[in-house]
Amino acid sequence: MSERIRVLLPEEEVDARIQAIGEQVSRDYAGRQVHLICVLKGGSFFMCELAKRITVPVSMDFMAVSSYGGGTESKGVVKIVKDLDEPIKDKDVLVVEDIVDSGRTLSYLLEMLKNRGPKSLHLCTLLDKPDRRVVDVDVDYTGFQIPDEFVVGYGLDYDQRYRNLPYIGVIEFDQD
Repeated sequence: MSERIRVLLPEEEVDARIQAIGEQVSRDYAGRQVHLICVLKGGSFFMCELAKRITVPVSMDFMAVSSYGGGTESKGVVKIVKDLDEPIKDKDVLVVEDIVDSGRTLSYLLEMLKNRGPKSLHLCTLLDKPDRRVVDVDVDYTGFQIPDEFVVGYGLDYDQRYRNLPYIGVIEFDQD
């Protein structure tokens, strides 16, 4: 079996949308510093591009989480693989994620972060798959709502490949 990539969102469209989100975040956080928390690994590409477009002071931190429970579907059991390097108490926090689908992991993560006492806590995602939602998650900034397809590029991977694509693509498998 081989795969090919069909472009879903071209690089220019992704760049324009990130610029617009950066402008909105800058307006919403005017006069304050925003503390970006990247959910690794996929969110790193998006967060770096977003941070460059935010005009208010920015600080950053990183978390790595894994959802597991057997098979390819998350069962909602979340493990913190890498926690934050610094406290978020009294900070204006914006969690930056590559994609929101079932909402299980993010729901758990946001609840955990809320318990650490940030001044504010909001969520920004490049991609949202509302058709896959199992747990309600409030997304404050969304790049694109996409259909339930397996996407790669801009940090999203298939078997650790394709993260470096400058666009969002759909992976299609050919039967050989």
